[in-house]
Amino acid sequence: MRLDASGQIDRPVRFNGVEFAANVPLKARYRFDSYRLTYRYDIYREEKLRVGIGFTGKVRDASVRLEDGERETENKNTGFVPLVNFRVEWTFAESFGLLLEGDALAAPQGRAEDVLVAVTYEPVERATVRLGYRLLEGGADVDKVYTFALINYIVVGVTVRL
Repeated sequence: MRLDASGQIDRPVRFNGVEFAANVPLKARYRFDSYRLTYRYDIYREEKLRVGIGFTGKVRDASVRLEDGERETENKNTGFVPLVNFRVEWTFAESFGLLLEGDALAAPQGRAEDVLVAVTYEPVERATVRLGYRLLEGGADVDKVYTFALINYIVVGVTVRL
């Protein structure tokens, strides 16, 4: 994911050891890529309700970049983040269901949440269509950086089981 922004700030900004003057055009880029591997175990499994909990190992590759045309600096960080994974699937009518799924964990250094709520539809036995809302939130508060982001959007997806 990449977010670009531009504008001016009415006071000097010191970022990553570089001083940017007040009231000059600035460009910023926030990049946050993540790669995950999840193990989840269903602790409850009935015909209409399924509940699972597990562990996600996430590798995040992030950077924040700031430039003003004369100076530029970028703070990069790659690291491992352990997360708790959860999933609740409820089939409330034939072929229709509700899905709550996510990864989340908080620590003194920061937090991460990635949660999806969706309505699901199974048009055929091995395919599911979903429409929902996804919220991504998190960041870090450590000596070198303070950064948090909240991103949310509509999700449309298809799962095909082989």
